Amino acid sequence: MAGVSEGTVDRVLHNRGNVSAKALIKVNNVLKKIHYKPNLIARSLRRSKNFRVSVVIPEPNLDPYWAEVNAGIIQAIGEWGHYGVAIEPFFYAHDGKLSLELISNQALKSKPDGMVIAPIFYPQALQVFGQLQKKGIPYVLFNTNIPESKPLSFIGQDLFQSGKLAGQLMSIGNETAEEIVILHIGEDVKDSVYLMEKEKGFREFYEKNIHYSYKITSLNLDSGDKSFTSKIESLILRESITGIFVTTSKAVSTIARILKDYPDIIIRLIGYDMLEENLKHLKGGLINFLINQNPKRQVFQGISHMANHLLFKKEIPRTELFPLEVITQQNVDSYIASGIH
Repeated sequence: MAGVSEGTVDRVLHNRGNVSAKALIKVNNVLKKIHYKPNLIARSLRRSKNFRVSVVIPEPNLDPYWAEVNAGIIQAIGEWGHYGVAIEPFFYAHDGKLSLELISNQALKSKPDGMVIAPIFYPQALQVFGQLQKKGIPYVLFNTNIPESKPLSFIGQDLFQSGKLAGQLMSIGNETAEEIVILHIGEDVKDSVYLMEKEKGFREFYEKNIHYSYKITSLNLDSGDKSFTSKIESLILRESITGIFVTTSKAVSTIARILKDYPDIIIRLIGYDMLEENLKHLKGGLINFLINQNPKRQVFQGISHMANHLLFKKEIPRTELFPLEVITQQNVDSYIASGIH
């Protein structure tokens, strides 16, 4: 139909080059006319090579957020194993920066064809990316984006906009002087890109949109510290405090439990994700808003992009941003019932 040889068509279909511009136009016009779509399953069956994908995340047994991520990995193992894609998870210590580098090196020893990684510690992540680039191994990021690393793809949310959304939610209905506390709990904020982006977004919303008097205080606390509860109680008892924004998923339920002991104090509490404890306190009215990041779907999508790249040479999006979903006491049941979280 295009008036060219089968070899030319084959080179166009598989992006092998050595095709003149004129022939390329002819072939693409015919492909468009016949609504050509490759049979990806047939392609995968024809390949004799199996692929190995390493997935590097923080230890899931210590944090329900990363347990959700691990559930997404297990789902991906079940779905992509039929295509000859072996998916192997590697877990690093959530509070140990060097552990990211050590575990990533361990993952590299398994000689993966691709890596999917949640790079929550910035300097160590850059070291890992350097090794991946040196070895020519493609990698996909999720949860935290580090654009200068030039990944194959990033899947997650715009965390700066997420922080701005939290700022807007905090300001609704407030037209008088207020003091807000941003809590980073159990993290090294200096090296945790995703927490700093949330804080920057929150502060920018107030700077550009709020015209009454306000004060924003940022605190980095360790929930394992013996004085942690007393520090939170002292914040709650300060009459000027009107809101608390918790930047991590697990910790917001900890704050809600402490707030429960002070029923006469009204403080707006905003956090992240539909974890079991968070949902309990959201329904009970102690948490006002949750911003859902959909961690299970993030990692599943990241693995799927890598598998499609390795198996089918499909073009995958450089960036796939998930929507910023606000979960409230009023919509949480219908949201759970929909099964899309």
